[in-house]
This record gives sequence, structure tokens and C-alpha cells, in this order.
Amino acid sequence: MSGTRAVFGSRTDSGGAVKAFFRSWTVEFEYSPMAEHVEDGLITWMQRARTVLGLVAAVWLVVAYPLSSGGEEFVLGKLVELGLACAVLALGSLIGITVFLVASTPDRRRDFAERLRRPISAALLLVSGPLALWLSITTLKGELISGGDLKGFFSAITGPGFISSALAFVVLAVGWIAAVIVVICSVPYTLVSCYACVFTCLRVADVHQLLPALLSPLLVWSLFAFQVFNGPDVAAPPEVLYTFMIGGPLSVTALSVWEVRRLRGRHGITLRTALGR
Repeated sequence: MSGTRAVFGSRTDSGGAVKAFFRSWTVEFEYSPMAEHVEDGLITWMQRARTVLGLVAAVWLVVAYPLSSGGEEFVLGKLVELGLACAVLALGSLIGITVFLVASTPDRRRDFAERLRRPISAALLLVSGPLALWLSITTLKGELISGGDLKGFFSAITGPGFISSALAFVVLAVGWIAAVIVVICSVPYTLVSCYACVFTCLRVADVHQLLPALLSPLLVWSLFAFQVFNGPDVAAPPEVLYTFMIGGPLSVTALSVWEVRRLRGRHGITLRTALGR
């Protein structure tokens, strides 16, 4: 079929799941024969179309109707939603991948373990932004290391006096400038990495193609529950507001069901075959 291509690797490495996991960090990653990966152009197009339509609808809603609260509260609310989305995805991915590892056959388990590199890398990249921001702010506050600590350190090397004080000042100034740069860069980096992780479902498709379709409904319905509890962002008529709120989760769920059915009907990929049962 046009736009559809099955990809198979040629790995025949033996060993347990733990060995396969560590081996994946030292050799070039390839799909193994036991783990089919289908590149379906229609599925990709539908996912992108759903994302674009969702963004257009969200922008239209904010532009067409006044905000329920101030702009600052709106932005903070969206940041909280983004953080919640990352937390839900992280928890859901952990549970989903654990179920796949526990319920699969030994061959499949080894194959899945070998594919954990990319989801773990995505999670580490996601965590690195807030961690760098926290370290930088702690440095600027003088809580990580102070001028007195640096002066004492250099005094033990060069002896007390002007040289130790000058070295402590230079290191402190350089560290302060570096911390300011990291703070400026880490904020957009964290936002971009959060959106990228949410958009790619923390790269769990690299473990198996069914996982994103199973996790996406969990994510959108969790955000729906948060929005219901937190209240609407805009002062729109109820029929518009609730159509928009329920339309997102329903469309994502319908797309996920269609994707699972297409993978099963067109490519023979089911949960049972994914687990090697």
C-alpha cells in the first residue's frame, strides 16, 4: 500500500533483558526481527492533522472569547497543565512499559529492553531542564557555594591574602555569569522539551507502536479532568465551552481506537502479537 512500509532489522543477539538493555547503549540501535515496526503514512498524517486542528481550535477559542481570569493566571494554568501532562505521560509510560516487559515472552522482553534507550533519553532530557534551572538559581542565591567557601578553598592552596581573594572573586563572578546564562536558556529549553515529550509520548513508540495509542487517551482524559476541576480558561457560552472541552478527548480517543484497529487489520499488529503470545 502506498505510504505504508514495514521495517525489520536483522539483530540476532542473544542474552537476557538486562544484558540487552545495556548493550543498546553501546551499539547502534536497530529494530530486531522480533519487533516489527510499521511506517504507516496515513496514521502519521491523521496524527498531525489532529494536532493542527486542536491547536487551531485552542487559538480560536482564546481569541474569540475573553479570558476567565488575567493573562498571568492563564499562562500559569497552561504551564501547570504542561507539567501535569508530562507527569501523566511519565507514570503511564512507566506502567505501560513495565506491563509489556512483564507480560511478554523472554525473546520479546529482551527486544523491548533493548528499545528502552530512547524513552529513557527523552525522560533525562526532560528532567535536565528543571534540574539545570534549580542549580542555577541555587548558585545565584549563594546557597550552592558562597564567596567565603571559595576564599577558604583557595586560601588552603595559596595561603590567605590577595591572591586567594582574587581567585575566589573571579571564580564566583564566572560562576554567577554562567548561572545567569543557564537560567535564560533553561526556561525555553524546558518548555520546548516538555512539548516535544508530550507530542512524542516520551518516545514510547520506540518500545512498541501500540503504546502511544494506548497512552494518549489516558493523557487527554486526565487533562480534561484537571480542566473541569480547575474551571474554564475563557468566558465562552456553555455549549461552545463544553463542546471544545469534550471534543479534544473524544477525538484523541477515537483516533487511538482507529489507529489500533488499522494496525491490527492492515499490518497484523495486536497486543497479543506484540507480547509474543
